[in-house]
Amino acid sequence: MRVKNKNIVVTGGGNGVGRELVLQLLSKGARVITIDINEAGLQETFNLSGKNEMLVTRIVNIANRESVFSFVEEIISMLGHIDGVINNAGIIQPFVQLKELKLEQIDRVMNVNFYGTLYMTKALLPHLITRPEAHIVNIASMGGFLPVPGQSVYGASKAAVKMMTEGLYSELYDTNVNVSLVFPGGIATDIKKNSQTTNESLSAEQKGSKLILSPASAAEKIIKGMEKNKYRFFIGKDSKLMNFIYSVNPGVATRMIKGVMGSKDH
Repeated sequence: MRVKNKNIVVTGGGNGVGRELVLQLLSKGARVITIDINEAGLQETFNLSGKNEMLVTRIVNIANRESVFSFVEEIISMLGHIDGVINNAGIIQPFVQLKELKLEQIDRVMNVNFYGTLYMTKALLPHLITRPEAHIVNIASMGGFLPVPGQSVYGASKAAVKMMTEGLYSELYDTNVNVSLVFPGGIATDIKKNSQTTNESLSAEQKGSKLILSPASAAEKIIKGMEKNKYRFFIGKDSKLMNFIYSVNPGVATRMIKGVMGSKDH
């Protein structure tokens, strides 16, 4: 679906990839409705857009079902229609093993990553089906198909997004609603810090790695995949490489990731 002149919802638009998605969609002529729980982040995105009148911002907690459905009702009433959604918002867990993870931390990751994506998709779907053309983009993760030590619940939440989206693609195959599933690898964002799991940010060395995507590059690839109506696509060299290795030999891929992650201080 071409994004020009479309009304597109982007979750998590207050920072990182979400912010870049907002700015790049605007540059392509889309009207963007972006949500986040971070009011300051949303304001900064609005300022960076040049206070673009084609940008609508709302503070919404996607983990709250009533808030999501109320937002969708309000925005459709205001704009008349929505053509697409990019479910980008997500958080990670603290880098600890499952035995050390608190139940409230597990709930928070699942509520944001899986239920937040589910609520937004479910709330918009009846409306999207009525549009001449519509698109749902769900962001999974490399961790959704490959186990990452210290991120077992995060991986489970993204695996749930993967399976739900694949099922949705099958259900909507003969309709006007396109569905895309994205598997990003490492992206140079402050997801650790923004997830309230740590005060750490990525180091300059990590952000400069050839395997790490910039938020701008990730957003560009996501939008390009959306416009080409791609079903499943991997962005980032690490994601593509590990998907290939995992498809050939899951055990080798799992041990490789454990070796890499085990060598880092989180």
